[in-house]
Amino acid sequence: MRNTLNILFVALRVTLVTLLGAGILYPLGMTGLCELLFPSKAHGSLVTDSKGRVVGSALVGQRFRSPAYFSPRPSAAGELGYDAAASSGSNLGPTSKKLRDRVQQELTHLRKDNKDAPGPIPADLVTASASGLDPHLSPAAALWQVPRVAQARGISPERIQNVVLDHIEGRELGFLGEPRVNVLLLNLALDQQFGRPGPAS
Repeated sequence: MRNTLNILFVALRVTLVTLLGAGILYPLGMTGLCELLFPSKAHGSLVTDSKGRVVGSALVGQRFRSPAYFSPRPSAAGELGYDAAASSGSNLGPTSKKLRDRVQQELTHLRKDNKDAPGPIPADLVTASASGLDPHLSPAAALWQVPRVAQARGISPERIQNVVLDHIEGRELGFLGEPRVNVLLLNLALDQQFGRPGPAS
């Protein structure tokens, strides 16, 4: 009986020490360190507009409906997409009829809204990311949309293209990942440089 109580007491001590260390002290320590070293990232990489209002996160994609803004890649997160509380991919395989129908619908929509776009439609404009919330596009997918955005804003395509080129992010550490463009930051840059589009846009 005494041996059983000793084992139980040791198990309770290990449980309490583990709970205190791994469940309380470690998370608090890491949170404090991140607050000190990376305050913006610790708060979700929130992005503000020129008036200081939070308009989103640099880490989470969101829908832009106006033709005067660059569109992100499609989202399968949540019923209407872009739901940060329901991050997920569609889990549809390459033989899925549902996936083919959705891609065909995206292609039709993109061709209709981007009649002056050059060349074939980049793949990331018709495919959702694994999280459904990827905030980035390939440079090719952003540049493909330039004619539509330029026409909607009444600005030359060259000026819009220059904004895109200025917002291309390189590979991490020079070799990880691919060059990309953050859609939210790009659209904010358009507003800062050319003003917000009118209601008719």
